[in-house]
Amino acid sequence: MIDLGYSLSRRFPDPPQTDYRTADVRALRHDLFCGDVYLADTKADRELSTAWGWVPVLDFAWGLCDIVERLDQDPRGNRSHRPQHADFDFTESSDRLFFERRFGWVDVSADWQPADEPPLSFNHAALRRETRDFLHDLIADLTDMHDGLADNPVVWDLQARYPRV
Repeated sequence: MIDLGYSLSRRFPDPPQTDYRTADVRALRHDLFCGDVYLADTKADRELSTAWGWVPVLDFAWGLCDIVERLDQDPRGNRSHRPQHADFDFTESSDRLFFERRFGWVDVSADWQPADEPPLSFNHAALRRETRDFLHDLIADLTDMHDGLADNPVVWDLQARYPRV
C-alpha cells in the first residue's frame, strides 16, 4: 500500500502579502507551500522522506503526477520489458528521487538513501491513483488555508490535467 504525505514548515512561511488568486506557476511550484514530504510503502514499513523543511509540497505533488505519466509512454504498458526512467529533482538542491518502471511496477529510490537499501516498489496503476489523490487532497487542504487559491486558473488547470482516477 502506498502512503503519500506532507507537512508544512513553520520556518519557511509564505509571504503574508501573497495574492494566491493571481500567483503564477513559478510561485506555486517553487516559492510557496514549503515543508517536507514522504512516500511510503506501508506494507513493507519503509519510506523515503525529506526533513529539510523547504520542499515546495505542491511542486512535489505536481511533479509526481508528471513522472507517473512519463513512465507510461511505452504503448505496451504493463507488458513492456524495457525499463523507463524518470527523476525528480528537488528545488534548490542536488537531491533526487529516481523512478524506474518495468512491466507494471515502479521502483523508487533516492540518492540520499544507503546504497544497499532496496528501492520502494509500487504497482504503476496504484501509484497513478495515489499521486492524483495526493494532489487533489493537497490542493483541498491548501485552498482551505489560503483565501483565493481556489480561484487561481493555474490550480484549475492542474486539477483538470490530473483528475482523480
